[in-house]
Amino acid sequence: MPSSLRLQRIADRIRQELSEMVIKEIADPRLDGISITDVKVDRELAYADVFVSAIEGQIRSKEVINSLDHASGFLRKSLSDRIELRVFPRLRFHWDPTPERADHIETLLASLRQEKEDASKNDKPD
Repeated sequence: MPSSLRLQRIADRIRQELSEMVIKEIADPRLDGISITDVKVDRELAYADVFVSAIEGQIRSKEVINSLDHASGFLRKSLSDRIELRVFPRLRFHWDPTPERADHIETLLASLRQEKEDASKNDKPD
């Protein structure tokens, strides 16, 4: 079994190559504006869980995941040509809600800051 450092390097390389492929080589309009946020490879190198997100958010999640699942054989073959491994892991695609959650939290924090500023302006005597 590979070490955790090696697994992380493999995952990083898959993420890098897959990101480049999505941007430069795949001409599927359903995959425009997506980003590969993370890749996790299991210890046996049987599966690589690929986490994706899109600019539009959750609205396109099913469309994006279905498109990537449909292209998974092609993507796996292309990746195996670029990354030398004895056995290349199967790709499983998952939606990553982290960017949407981060945006929501940032919006909440901004509104709290605004409320605090408004309250401090109202508390000051004229």
